[in-house]
Amino acid sequence: MSVRVRIAPSPTGNLHIGTARTAVFNYLFARHLDGKFILRIEDTDLERSRPEYTDNILNGLGWLGLNWDEGPFYQSQRMHLYQAAVQKLLDQGLAYRCYTTAEELDALREAQKARNEAPRYDNRHRNLTPEQIAAFESEGRSSVIRFQIDDDREIVWNDLVRGRMSWRGSDLGGDMVIARASADGIGQPLYNFVVVVDDIDMQITHVIRGEDHIANTAKQILLYEAMGAKTPEFAHTPLILNQEGRKLSKRDGVTSISDFQKMGFTAEGLVNYMTLLGWSAPDSTQEIFTLTEAAKEFSFERVNKAGAKFDWDKLDWINSQYIHNMPVDQLTDLLIPVWEEAGYSLTNGRERAWLEQLVSLIAASLTRLVDAVPMTRVFFTDGVELSEEGSQQLQQEGAKAVLQGIIATLENEPQLSADSAQAMIKQVVKEQKVKKGLVMRSLRAALTGDVHGPDLIQSWLLLNQIGLDKQRLNQVT
Repeated sequence: MSVRVRIAPSPTGNLHIGTARTAVFNYLFARHLDGKFILRIEDTDLERSRPEYTDNILNGLGWLGLNWDEGPFYQSQRMHLYQAAVQKLLDQGLAYRCYTTAEELDALREAQKARNEAPRYDNRHRNLTPEQIAAFESEGRSSVIRFQIDDDREIVWNDLVRGRMSWRGSDLGGDMVIARASADGIGQPLYNFVVVVDDIDMQITHVIRGEDHIANTAKQILLYEAMGAKTPEFAHTPLILNQEGRKLSKRDGVTSISDFQKMGFTAEGLVNYMTLLGWSAPDSTQEIFTLTEAAKEFSFERVNKAGAKFDWDKLDWINSQYIHNMPVDQLTDLLIPVWEEAGYSLTNGRERAWLEQLVSLIAASLTRLVDAVPMTRVFFTDGVELSEEGSQQLQQEGAKAVLQGIIATLENEPQLSADSAQAMIKQVVKEQKVKKGLVMRSLRAALTGDVHGPDLIQSWLLLNQIGLDKQRLNQVT
């Protein structure tokens, strides 16, 4: 059987970077072995699931380039499969109706707490007689469905990341609830049960997920066996940690893929970085690679057991490498919506050809796409705001005189070019007998408001094309 893996996010929130990293590992493993990558939406939590979260998940995975081969499948549309599977376990005597009330469960937990015991269900309704069942139902009690767990059973599997794993049945908290309470029939089946039914139905061969699911795995292996299915192989990947070594959460700020997108990270840069969160390439010096390149090298032998600390500096560096090496037309496509979001007008001479020249000017200085907003503000506004250094430069002795000289020469220059701009600067230097640095710094301050920035001549040419250079020179003189 060919490899079949799945990513199964819950639409109770936006696509989290932890879920996305799990999707990356599933995708790489499937592509490495020419298998299938399946998308399943686990939306059985009807109270918390939202269609906008589903859209966010689908859009996020698509944006990252994690294209699925089958799906999306929605658990909410598969309830008949789960209820039939529950009924089959009931018929086989492997599951039973439990009528224990919430108050009785609370009392049980309090008694266990008083004895310093771990909380667990005591399986009190596992072997009810027909008379006892009738008595409970006559009281109007509803029943959950519990799956029987043998306390003496040892559950063992070979984890592809962590090696041999072993759990005792007695450590699993007693017989497991697999369906919610219902006065009659079968209530809503629960997570640990439905994922097994889905994995069997979808012929999943490998379950790749975060280490926080390890305890679920022991329970699910028992369910695979009870339903007569082959147990898939498991790989429990390390969690993503913050700088303090705790699991990355909303308290750490940005955690959803759509937030990273808004912060100006490229899809290629972000997915490259996520690949390195817990995995390393055979060539430890290689840190930049596409999904296709990573898939050729991916294996669980190089996935770490320890948690992966999130490093913003490294993410920024990787992202900058993609931006710096991106073709101008592609980078322009990415920056146009960024400029539009900032309210910049892309008309009045600021059309495609001009924008591509601007992108060529600033690309090497970008770390994130949103850096283009403050970096190019001077090209999208009529006026110019002087920095403290820019203001000081224009107050230098001779500054206004050299700018007036530039204005005078511009009058005789119908179309500015790089060569003619350089010639003007040389002419003013010669005529006014000043240093070239004074002319260059004063010209930059007048045109951009600062004494630092991208190439001066190219900036001047861009401003000249939209008629802002003369306007600004006249303003400061």
